Amino acid sequence: MSDAIKHECGIALIRLKKPLTFYKEKYGTAFYGVNKMYLMMEKQHNRGQDGAGFASIKLDMAPGERYISRQRSTAQQPIQDIFAQINGRINEVMTENPDRKDDVEWQKRNVPYVGEVLLGHVRYGTFGKNSVESVHPFLRQNNWMHRNLIVAGNFNMTNVSTLFNKLVSLGQHPKEQADTITVMEKIGHFLDDEVAKLYKKLKKEGYNKQQASPQIAERLKVEKILKRASKDWDGGYAMVGLLGHGDAFVLRDPAGIRPVYYYEDDEVAVVASERPVIQTAFNVDFERVKELDPGSALIVKKNGHLSIEKVIKPLTRKACSFERIYFSRGSDAEIYRERKLLGRLLMPEVLKSIDHDTKNTVFSFIPNTAETSFYGLVEAAQDELNKQKGAEILASKENLDQESIERILSRKLRTEKIAIKDAKLRTFITEDSSRDDLVAHVYDVTYGVIQPEDKLVIIDDSIVRGTTLKKSIIKMMARLNPKKIVVVSSAPQIRYPDCYGIDMAKLEDFIAFRAAIALLKENGKENVITEVYEKCKTQINFKDKNVQNFVKEIYEPFTDKEISLKISELLSDETVKPEVEIIYQTVENLHKACPKNLGDWYFTGNYPTNGGNRVVNRAFINYMEGNSARAY
Repeated sequence: MSDAIKHECGIALIRLKKPLTFYKEKYGTAFYGVNKMYLMMEKQHNRGQDGAGFASIKLDMAPGERYISRQRSTAQQPIQDIFAQINGRINEVMTENPDRKDDVEWQKRNVPYVGEVLLGHVRYGTFGKNSVESVHPFLRQNNWMHRNLIVAGNFNMTNVSTLFNKLVSLGQHPKEQADTITVMEKIGHFLDDEVAKLYKKLKKEGYNKQQASPQIAERLKVEKILKRASKDWDGGYAMVGLLGHGDAFVLRDPAGIRPVYYYEDDEVAVVASERPVIQTAFNVDFERVKELDPGSALIVKKNGHLSIEKVIKPLTRKACSFERIYFSRGSDAEIYRERKLLGRLLMPEVLKSIDHDTKNTVFSFIPNTAETSFYGLVEAAQDELNKQKGAEILASKENLDQESIERILSRKLRTEKIAIKDAKLRTFITEDSSRDDLVAHVYDVTYGVIQPEDKLVIIDDSIVRGTTLKKSIIKMMARLNPKKIVVVSSAPQIRYPDCYGIDMAKLEDFIAFRAAIALLKENGKENVITEVYEKCKTQINFKDKNVQNFVKEIYEPFTDKEISLKISELLSDETVKPEVEIIYQTVENLHKACPKNLGDWYFTGNYPTNGGNRVVNRAFINYMEGNSARAY
């Protein structure tokens, strides 16, 4: 993606089902779980660069022995920082006790982080301070083992204020109005309630307080707690939790917006945000890694029993399509095929743009995530070239000789690496005052491969703000003096903000929105802007289920093509001599390519939860009032 945006976090859960001595004997180390967690977190580095966190729980520890460990970091390389600290502590203890290197029971009781239940989190902070206090996992402590709660997730709630107020009505005093704290306290409230009820029941059965503790661990119904806690949640989420005595859970939102995958065998139960992470870390086949159903919770009890429980009634499945286009690792077999198809489906429009002149067209891509869709585009272009070769052979078959056949067949598709990303320079861009000049040099180009009669087709996976295209890529491409520059987006026009975890919150940031506003003004339809503003304001006090997305009316007067043409105009200026055309994927083709991930609210405004419409209307009100605050 040429425009840098922050996005979803990544989760990782490992539950070791065997005693630690088993892993020492089979794999040579009692630190097997810690090593695997490091690998899983590194394989999800793409999902978090602002911070990372790790927590572990040791099962069956005696009173007075530490059984919960946590480490968090906001260092420049947070995953490495966390595990450097973990390894430092482990090595320190083992160096002081060299005679204990094979004593696994002693290690469990004396070496931090060496537990059977492990939780990892990589974070992209969407807003708020990027302090270590904002980094998952969050810990809710209690002297009762069962009431200790550790929570981390890949999520965003659209109705944090409502959830906060409900906590207050329950008599709580939350320390801040953030969705992570609010969610954790909601789960914690019903956890406390359930533990108290179980203890009261056990007391009637004749158990004393000490005897009741293991019974509570056995009888505690995690799915019941989650049903009560999540009743009013509105958002996209993959929520992971650990209870102090050793139960673990992962809950997925009812629309399946955020991804969750899991794997189980007789040694481990594993959960991650991405399938190939599990495949790589545990060397398992594609088919053995399952997707958690929307509205379901994966629960691993202290005894190691794994179950899938229906917690929330599923909504229409609207798994995020942006996961497939950009965010998830392209090494997933399904995602790889889908991204190639996204590129292939764009070819008909590209051919129109270049007048089917494949001979004088150079195809390229914007590194690095657009590379897979580029392969699909090139395959389709190769098919077109083969058709052209066949037609030429048939048209001149009466006069063909060996030389002319070889000449026709020797024609090749012209593909080049034109754009080169300067990764080191990108990390230096910080101050607004110098940003424009630096953005212009984020990409460099390959000189000497474009001729004056050539058209240049370059594919990006999505165009959000268009800033880097306008200030860097298109200007760089223009220096090569092609006849025409065609920028192709494998995603449709991004028109509406996200409110489920991706950092796309402001309408004015979107080049498609700015294009639609410009067209309304140019065509004397400024009244539409005012009318939409008034309609949005009338709904401020409506319940979420009654709110409509009126921002759709901003785009309705124009075709997709008209908006694309306006975007083309906005992204070039008088310094760009070649003709510039922007081609976007259609929503219909997006659904063809990604049939299991039909969450398309970024492009259509069809939000999968009730809170989405309220957020988009609030975003428009903020735009009209010049308010830079977030809409959720």
